Amino acid sequence: MCPALVGLDKVMARRIGLRAFACRLAALVASIVGFSLPAASDAQEPALPRRVGVVLVGFSVESKEAQAFPQGLRDAGYAAGRDVLIEWRYANGDYTRVPELVADLVKSKVEVIVVDSGVAARAAKRATFSIPIVMATVADPVASGLVANLARPGANITGLSLMTGELGPKRLQLLKEVIPRVTRVAILWDPATPFHERAVHDLKIAAPAMSIELEFFAINVPDDLPPAFSAAKRAHAQAAYVIESAFFGAHRDQLVSLAAKARLPVIYGERESVQAGGLISYAANFADLFHRSARYVDKILKGARPADLPIEQPTQFQLVVNLRTAKALGLTIPQSILLRADEVIR
Repeated sequence: MCPALVGLDKVMARRIGLRAFACRLAALVASIVGFSLPAASDAQEPALPRRVGVVLVGFSVESKEAQAFPQGLRDAGYAAGRDVLIEWRYANGDYTRVPELVADLVKSKVEVIVVDSGVAARAAKRATFSIPIVMATVADPVASGLVANLARPGANITGLSLMTGELGPKRLQLLKEVIPRVTRVAILWDPATPFHERAVHDLKIAAPAMSIELEFFAINVPDDLPPAFSAAKRAHAQAAYVIESAFFGAHRDQLVSLAAKARLPVIYGERESVQAGGLISYAANFADLFHRSARYVDKILKGARPADLPIEQPTQFQLVVNLRTAKALGLTIPQSILLRADEVIR
């Protein structure tokens, strides 16, 4: 064979060998890269839902008020089950169960705890220093010792206040308008509710200017309710005021029934008692507060610190009158009250 052709064959062989080596090397690199990178299906896998705990003491899970909270989350763009999971805990007015329910949520590592009362807020604050706590319907977080002030709550707690201290005297004034002759009012209060001592103090200061004498009845357990109404009648009380609390909310039907039996007009701190048969109520819109609490949860889940979120107050108040109850008690509700009422039950 010609020497020139032999040299050419050797060069081509070397080139073919180099090409084969390069192809094998490229395949090896591709396999390594492919092994180390996640598959497209893995990269698109959705994040786990955020977990939020809710402790209810006075409101039931099915109530219109409590259900305004998940609606608030939906309005903020969260899809139930996909973006957020709500873990409900309900004490049914039993304060002794609240610490256990809170501890269960802390153990389950929820990212935020929402509470409906000062009792639940206090239990949550004692149980955790790290999990954010959002108050949905806490009466007076300052007077209850939960926060130092509304503008800068500090620590891990924020949310909404009910302004109950300011509403107590207003409710006495409404009773005076509904029953001008009233001079003696029975006050039912709950010593286990953190803000009630302050509410009692404020009522004592306000009553003399309205020429009203107050008779106070401390209620610790449901069995205290029947004797309290009997004692109120013996004391010649002409009306009663039930200071709102989770305990009284959980025993609403019993309260309304006892008041009807005693033929005692009662003003309440929530509209649900009037819908159940009570005479009159003046209160913040609890459903609105639960709905607004979802905004706090949204901000916290997006990185906001509870200490930096000022506590807000109610913007909606409702005056509700039950004319059927008024008729049963032989009362005529003044037209001035009816014109101001947000809801009249006929």
